[in-house]
Amino acid sequence: MSKVIDFQMDPSKYRHWRVDYDGPVATLYMDVDEAGGLFDGYELKLNSYDLGVDIELADVVQRMRFEHPEVKVVVMRSGKDNVFCAGANIRMLGGAAHAHKVNFCKFTNETRNTYEAAEEDSGQKYIAAVKGACAGGGYELALACNHIMLTNDSSSSVALPEVPLLAVLPGTGGLTRVTDKRKVRRDRADVFCSIEEGVKGQRAVDWRLVDEVVPNSKFDTVVAERAQDFAAKSAKPDVAKGITLTPLNRSFAEDGSVSYSLVEVAVDRKASCATITLKGPDQDVPASMDEAQALGAELYLLRLARELDDAILHLRLNEREAGLVVFQTQGNPATVLAHEALLLDNADHWLANEILKYWKRVLKRVDMTSRSLVALVEHGSCYAGVLAELLWAVDRSYMMLEEFEGDNRHMATVTLSPANFGIYPMSNDLSRLETRFLGEPNQVEKLKSSIGEPLEAEDAEELGLVTYAYDDIDWEDEVRIFLEERASFSPDAMTGMEANLRFAGPETMETRIFGRLTAWQNWIFQRPNAVGEDGALQRYGSGQRADYNMERV
Repeated sequence: MSKVIDFQMDPSKYRHWRVDYDGPVATLYMDVDEAGGLFDGYELKLNSYDLGVDIELADVVQRMRFEHPEVKVVVMRSGKDNVFCAGANIRMLGGAAHAHKVNFCKFTNETRNTYEAAEEDSGQKYIAAVKGACAGGGYELALACNHIMLTNDSSSSVALPEVPLLAVLPGTGGLTRVTDKRKVRRDRADVFCSIEEGVKGQRAVDWRLVDEVVPNSKFDTVVAERAQDFAAKSAKPDVAKGITLTPLNRSFAEDGSVSYSLVEVAVDRKASCATITLKGPDQDVPASMDEAQALGAELYLLRLARELDDAILHLRLNEREAGLVVFQTQGNPATVLAHEALLLDNADHWLANEILKYWKRVLKRVDMTSRSLVALVEHGSCYAGVLAELLWAVDRSYMMLEEFEGDNRHMATVTLSPANFGIYPMSNDLSRLETRFLGEPNQVEKLKSSIGEPLEAEDAEELGLVTYAYDDIDWEDEVRIFLEERASFSPDAMTGMEANLRFAGPETMETRIFGRLTAWQNWIFQRPNAVGEDGALQRYGSGQRADYNMERV
């Protein structure tokens, strides 16, 4: 699959989803176009999905937050008769490259996490109204909702049949949400995940697989009543009008590089490296959130987040051999802090809240990117506040020490803000500083005394905020040696090492979902029992049983 995948979407291009808005309640219909696959060679039958379907869903969820803040409840249901969703398309999975399958699973996980957290982050509660077969990734769509309703008829059921049918695992957190979120008893979960036909009716409620079962004759009425009831009880403030997420200003080069208004992505395919440069503010700080809302999608920190988000996804799926990503910034750190302060000082304003929560998600996307990550803190940089988070998201960082001959840019500094102490938590629910100093928790408290102080290299290194500081004699050689060495290592070993080292501290449902995806699904997706010529994915639908190597390894 060599097609360039575009993660930018807008409602006029939707082929698989539609939304009806009715005041505080929105109804989101999954109505997949069978002929609308992202690639050739398969049909998206029975509301099955591929990455293209999920790119649209991610856009719907994002626009729900920014363009429709009046919405308090989202009802997710099928636009087809007799099927809710059959899950990820099997033909697509059978024909896709391994790297595409894993990155597809990662993106779908991130999308599920986004609407699962919408109630806590934005006051938008998602209800899954399940009518018809709801299997595999279809049930995972429902599992990520905050409330699941199942119609009680002979054809409606929930199922996770991946193990018996396909010799793989649910790829979007299904197993983990069954045990950790739904708290299904282990023996019942074992039964549920080992049968093809799934579970129906009252048993689904008794086993905690759904929240309620409703007679088929009353289903639509009860779903509407439940949505209105949840909306009436919502604590989300009423918001009259959102903003429009206008198309990004960007251009692509033949070598994979991308230029945005605030982000530059330079790709060096020969060196297996990509450099992402983030620019400081190109506008004055709005005097109020009313002025900020008038700027809409052009507001600096929102525009920067959208561009960085798109750049990361572009590199993940379209430049898969760029195994090393270098972050750089350039601009005035004081103005970065001023833009962030506007949001922090007005965190109870719906738009400020949404931008801060969006940065939380974008930074998590960086954390979850399976590339070696390094930050270069050069003179003229603006690692302050939210942009300083990148220094602790990467695997290591290098900072310029003292003045460099002939360099008239302002001195390299790192500046902390109050937001660095919990506004942008990682998947482990700790701040990046808490994760960095897990063995020195007092250091985090000590750093609070440095909030707002531009820290030059010697102080930043001593405080543990960067890995190395080098003067102009050593800088070029040390950085070059690192880049060359890192690019020469096995990418498989690097992915394993980095995934183990990045997420210190407590486990959460989110870290378990991604950790199990990395360790287990990544492995199983390469095993002959699943993807071999006689494996389950290849023989699915042929009438032939898969031929398994029965060794337990």
